[in-house]
Amino acid sequence: MFKDRIEAGQKLAERLKEEFSSQNLGEVLLLAVPRGGIVVGSQISKALGIKIDCLVVKKIPSLGNPELAIGAIGEGGVVVWEKEICERLKVSIEYQQKIVKDKLTELEDKMNFFREGRSLPDLKGKTVIIIDDGVATGATVKVSVAIVENFSPKEVILAVPVIAKEKLEEMKEKFDRVVYLEAPELFINVGQFYENFSPISDEQIKKVLK
Repeated sequence: MFKDRIEAGQKLAERLKEEFSSQNLGEVLLLAVPRGGIVVGSQISKALGIKIDCLVVKKIPSLGNPELAIGAIGEGGVVVWEKEICERLKVSIEYQQKIVKDKLTELEDKMNFFREGRSLPDLKGKTVIIIDDGVATGATVKVSVAIVENFSPKEVILAVPVIAKEKLEEMKEKFDRVVYLEAPELFINVGQFYENFSPISDEQIKKVLK
């Protein structure tokens, strides 16, 4: 259990210091997933002296439960579906097409707002650490790694305070390394592992990215 995202980020930063104790951080970049990943990532950026930027992705919610991700969409229109969940919930093609169209519009708005027209930093040959505040279904981080791999990085690392144990092996297959603090078996949602899991405003995110 973490007090809040700031404490989680500080603890994760200590873990990453151990992970990178013998590695030059000059070729390491942090890409945080808004919203919660930005707060966690800000603490890592401070502790390790690594520049932080955001990787804009949007969770695709199920029709009946907005907290349940049935997929995610990221910059460049990259979409990842949680096939087992979609099949179990009998998600229609019509819903998928409509929600992707809606989310693409939201995505473009957020990219313009957070990065003010800036493109992603040069990732070629770099070690890229993708940061989020936790992994439940893994949809957003799977979209994130798919986006980053298009830019030929040296390696892509996932760093999160908490990850569902059942997702750990899947993430280890998709990322070169997975750095985490907790991997509980009983996992309902990310918020259950934070005493304070308050929403993050757009203004808070922009302040970190300045």
